[in-house]
Amino acid sequence: MIDLTAYGVLSFDCYGTLIDWESGIVTALRPVLASRNITLEDDRVLELYAEIESAAERGAYVTYRHVLREVMRQFGAGLRFAPTPSELNLLAESLKGWKPFPDTVEALQILKRRFKLAIISNIDEDLFAGTAKDLNVEFDWIITAEQAKSYKPSLNNFTLAIEKMGVSPQRILHIAQSLYHDVIPAQRLGLSTVWVNRRKGGRGFGATPRASARPDLEVSDLAQLVAMMGLDRR
Repeated sequence: MIDLTAYGVLSFDCYGTLIDWESGIVTALRPVLASRNITLEDDRVLELYAEIESAAERGAYVTYRHVLREVMRQFGAGLRFAPTPSELNLLAESLKGWKPFPDTVEALQILKRRFKLAIISNIDEDLFAGTAKDLNVEFDWIITAEQAKSYKPSLNNFTLAIEKMGVSPQRILHIAQSLYHDVIPAQRLGLSTVWVNRRKGGRGFGATPRASARPDLEVSDLAQLVAMMGLDRR
């Protein structure tokens, strides 16, 4: 158990942690696959997404819109179909409709009363702007892949975040769903971590690559974290 009162800043991954991106991904891709009579279980769709997205984020930086286009292109190549121009843009266009988990907004509003809040996300500035409206809380810092010119799990994203915050790593608690993208690199830089295990009881790792790590704390959702902190919901 960690002392949850020892931190001044809570930093969050966004997509997968605050936003139900797996539902968003599957909902966007299902009509494309159905139109080609391709049948895949949701877990397999997400597994493919994880493989393709992580590969597309390696190497020289490109925008996340470009990454999502490449995901669609590679889905087509792997499943032997050619996405139309509109389908290539489908994931990026659908992202603004990906919604927060039911516990997200209330938890953020409660946590904001006590802590400064930050976002560290593999996203473009304009794409996050659409998401921010649904989160309904003011973040003190927003650090994107577009600013860092790299994608988590690169340490560069977290180093930039720490510099922007001007806070000692020991005062930052990083909260995320992905062991691969977040927990492992954050811990390497001295940040304490909370793993939000959104897939607890489910199969596999979903839309994130497989990884093994030992977070400082595991919770099933943000409501559990708020309760463990003993914060008043009123």
